[in-house]
Amino acid sequence: MSNNKQNPLHIYNVDEAGFDERVIRLSHQGPVLVDFWAEWCAPCISLAPALERVVNEYEGRIQLAKLEVDDNMRLAGRYRLRGFPTVILFVGGEEKGRFHGSRASHWIREWIVEHLGDI
Repeated sequence: MSNNKQNPLHIYNVDEAGFDERVIRLSHQGPVLVDFWAEWCAPCISLAPALERVVNEYEGRIQLAKLEVDDNMRLAGRYRLRGFPTVILFVGGEEKGRFHGSRASHWIREWIVEHLGDI
């Protein structure tokens, strides 16, 4: 794992216009986590490094799409989000799990294994 500050290709920003292509369709090729976050949300800011660290450990076997909710409120409504951050796992075009709030890396790893097994 490199210390390059730029996000690898499997971590990217997404918006409403690209959501179906870059999340729903891509989830047919492999799991996609979507991090619904907001700039004003302290737990969102604290979750991001742990989430990115764990996704990087999978070396591209899991994608992480980061969606800023203030600019994409219709998607927040579509998935009935009640708080932020919310992370939703998509596999085969379907939601397979979600969690809310900031979590430590070890918790995120366990949650992924619980939902995806050893990928």
